[in-house]
Amino acid sequence: MSPTVENHARARLITDAPTATAVPVALSYDAANDPRAVRFVFPGGNEWVFARELLEAGMRSPVRRGDIEVWPCGRVQTVLEFHSPDGVAVLQFDSAALVRFLRRTYAVAAPA
Repeated sequence: MSPTVENHARARLITDAPTATAVPVALSYDAANDPRAVRFVFPGGNEWVFARELLEAGMRSPVRRGDIEVWPCGRVQTVLEFHSPDGVAVLQFDSAALVRFLRRTYAVAAPA
């Protein structure tokens, strides 16, 4: 089995606009390169690399490490908040898509 996992998800960019903007996100994991990290790549090449453990823990209860915060939003959604010098981006994902991604990552490399 390949030590690389790639999934695609659709997030909703949360702003003060009346409707949320859909954003395609490429989720990737490379156990050979860094077995503790996941990568979220956004349109335009913007990407965030952070601990796989942070994503999993944040789906159960609010967690923040550095510039990334993750928390559950109801029973079926998860919010990720990314802080940078350019501002803050808040994205809401269907939790099921993130769970599928995490399960595939654990199939190639169990948690440390």
